[in-house]
Amino acid sequence: MARTAVAYSNLVPNGNLADPSGTAVTSGAGNGGQVAAAFPELTLLRVSNASGGSGTATVLAGSLPLAIASGQGNLAVTVANGATQWIGPVESGRFLQNDGSLIVETSVAMTITAFKVPRNT
Repeated sequence: MARTAVAYSNLVPNGNLADPSGTAVTSGAGNGGQVAAAFPELTLLRVSNASGGSGTATVLAGSLPLAIASGQGNLAVTVANGATQWIGPVESGRFLQNDGSLIVETSVAMTITAFKVPRNT
């Protein structure tokens, strides 16, 4: 399988946003979700697990030249069954991929929502 595109849900300054359902992603290496044209410092990831068991969501470290701090490694977050974890904002110097995306892989099927925080509020 391939990574699933996770579109941004833009938070609205001085306004509101209806709760988005998120994007279902499959588990395993090379799968998960990918946020294209990412703004890591302005990105919050909501990861929900209803798979029936505990799992791990891993934000993959990027690679040089964009991710100069990628040597610090991936960020792994345990998500219990029936639970939701919020991840981020994260550092572009550690997690931005060479194609400008953020990648999240999961050990079980999960739902990911990427929220973009507006810059000027």
